[in-house]
Amino acid sequence: MALIGNLIKKGIALNSMFTGGTKTPARLQREVLKKLISEAQDTAFGIYYGFSELLEREDLITGFKQRVPIHDYDEMHRQWWNQQHQYPDITWPGKPAFFALSSGTTGKASKRIPITEAFLQSMRDVGISLIRSLPNYDFPEELFESEVLMLSSSANLAKSDEGHLKGEISGINVRNFPGWYDFFYRPGKEIARIDNWDDRVEAIARKAPEWNIGAIAGIPSWVLLMIRKVMEVHGLDTIHDIWPNLTVYASGGVAFETYRKDFEEISARPLVIMDTYLASEGFFAYTARPGPLDMRLAIEHGYFYEFIPFDERGVDERGKILEEPVSLHIDEVVTGQDYVLVISTCAGAWRYVIGDTIRFTSLDPPEILITGRTKFFLNVVGSQLSEEKLDAAILDVSGQMGIKVNEYAVAAIRNEENAYIHQWVIVTDKPGVDEGLCAEKLDAALQEANKNYKVARKKALKGVQVLAISKEMYHNYLEENRKKGGQVKTLKVMKSEKMEEYLKFIRG
Repeated sequence: MALIGNLIKKGIALNSMFTGGTKTPARLQREVLKKLISEAQDTAFGIYYGFSELLEREDLITGFKQRVPIHDYDEMHRQWWNQQHQYPDITWPGKPAFFALSSGTTGKASKRIPITEAFLQSMRDVGISLIRSLPNYDFPEELFESEVLMLSSSANLAKSDEGHLKGEISGINVRNFPGWYDFFYRPGKEIARIDNWDDRVEAIARKAPEWNIGAIAGIPSWVLLMIRKVMEVHGLDTIHDIWPNLTVYASGGVAFETYRKDFEEISARPLVIMDTYLASEGFFAYTARPGPLDMRLAIEHGYFYEFIPFDERGVDERGKILEEPVSLHIDEVVTGQDYVLVISTCAGAWRYVIGDTIRFTSLDPPEILITGRTKFFLNVVGSQLSEEKLDAAILDVSGQMGIKVNEYAVAAIRNEENAYIHQWVIVTDKPGVDEGLCAEKLDAALQEANKNYKVARKKALKGVQVLAISKEMYHNYLEENRKKGGQVKTLKVMKSEKMEEYLKFIRG
């Protein structure tokens, strides 16, 4: 028996028993909001919106919603965050030492999200809560003596003219890991600072035999590339040939299901899959029990949440938030309803629309699934397709055709007759895919699953086309657009102009 691992496992279980609370989610969230407002009352934002007076109100949440408007990134950055590059005490006490360049999916210039020390601590606190949930799983003792490989973006941060450091959030997190993380964190800060993705993966592959990896964390597409590189360099049949204690894969950033078969192929035995909701704006949720990939919402770690119904109460027909949307507190939500997530955080984000839609699968404890992005809502001709519906159709059709599709992109574009069609690009390593048959099956699956799409196909949407490309071409496209590696996520729903650029690259 792994004695040290057994002691650690029992210690985590004991700690978990003594840290359970009895406060309701609503009470915990009210306490979080009160603490956030109290901390920020003397900032420029707090003074402008009268935070000191808000703290004296009996109904703090209602007053907060009435007084502070909902912000998207452009509004928050233009009016407030832009000033924090030079001046302290704008939306949070002090001056941020870091700004996260959101890897995002919008395709425009990177967003710059302020990262405060309180915010970094909130991320570590959520990570500790995740660790406290491990006794819910029947993990072997050996796992608790192994190391964790976190595949991040480069930790070699750039210094701005104003003096702060900037980079992607995963690199900032690695940069700020406490010294004791070195006992279990791999690939280590030296390799994590390598800027070039291919060079970083090559260095990981060379060092792989020296490590006892029990868990891996990162975006699925890039983790698979890294694992396959390790297997190629060392001539392995499965990744367990070199890391026999590998037990857990912590996914995040994108929906996992389109990658499940790939992970099964590179493993000698099933991995325990855990999902995480970790963005540039916060570490919001994590899988806390075996079974489905539902995630426990982090409700006491410095994030206050609001939920805008993703229907006529909150958004228009294109998925854009209304001028005065309904905004619900955590004790007002229901399961089965999609919501646009709105956050206020200890990084100085206030009523900030992060751009994700979520759905509650449980209210006690509060557990969620990410159902898509508001920008991944394809409705140019009334088709009303969410990312969740698109993912389900891809899984269905790829299963029928015996192919694997991890990544895809779709857009409404005009054909030669100036009529709207849905143009799909699917990424698969299987040559000779019948693109016409794939288009027919995707069309049929979406018509069956979505009545609005079915109506659109009878009216303005005149056809569906599919173009299948290799993973090599897909990665070449990402490299061409400087979106290769680490925590980079790519567009699933594209604007027509972006799709035309994509098609031009493929055909060129």
